[in-house]
Amino acid sequence: MTLLSLENLTVRRGECPVVDGVTLTVGEGEFVGLIGPNGAGKTTLLRAALGLLPFTGRSSLAVLAPADRARKAAFLPQSRDIAWPVTVEAVVTLGRVPHQGALSRQDDRAAVDRALARMGLGNFRARIATALSGGEQARVLIARALAQETPLLLADEPVAGLDPAAQIRTMQVFADLAREGQGVIASVHDLGLAARHCTRLVMLEAGRIAADGPATEVLSDPLLSRVFGIRGHHAETPDGPVFQPLATTR
Repeated sequence: MTLLSLENLTVRRGECPVVDGVTLTVGEGEFVGLIGPNGAGKTTLLRAALGLLPFTGRSSLAVLAPADRARKAAFLPQSRDIAWPVTVEAVVTLGRVPHQGALSRQDDRAAVDRALARMGLGNFRARIATALSGGEQARVLIARALAQETPLLLADEPVAGLDPAAQIRTMQVFADLAREGQGVIASVHDLGLAARHCTRLVMLEAGRIAADGPATEVLSDPLLSRVFGIRGHHAETPDGPVFQPLATTR
């Protein structure tokens, strides 16, 4: 089942297209890594797909009423700010707002418990969120998005600022969601993490899709050199695929 469909999606700043004619689908069971250099249009694409920016073309999410959209897709933005000194549990419970009136409080509590457990935050629920470290606050906000329990999750640089263990755990959580039948599309700068955990990579170059497919195809030497200006090393190991950037090419 298709969870997100974009057709010729274009976002302009003045006359300049930041996202240029992107056509893309994301289905159940997919963990799509959105990759590309800074300024390639990754954040703009995610926000436009949700109808948060003006665009031309079509997005299957943007045409929905806001309440329906919030039940179809959760969004984790780059911003990691928690403004109010409330408990971790209270922050994560905000992810249940789109379902108010449709489900029981018991359902909401169970969803919050699942989200806290996935992010390893079970012992943090009573702590004040603003008193946590930046990385811990980031995990709380990921848990809030998970608690929304939507068919699709869109995440903008979800592992930025996390320590290595938390980065791996977060990518594993997203991969688990995909294996359970949800869809995930996340912008990721760490190509090694993307190659290891994503079922599919979409590479953006100057707002256009330069490649779309499995990591072994997308992270080819010619594409890496052209789009990122790097070369890398690929290996298949007993623990799965490994990719490591090695050097610049320009």
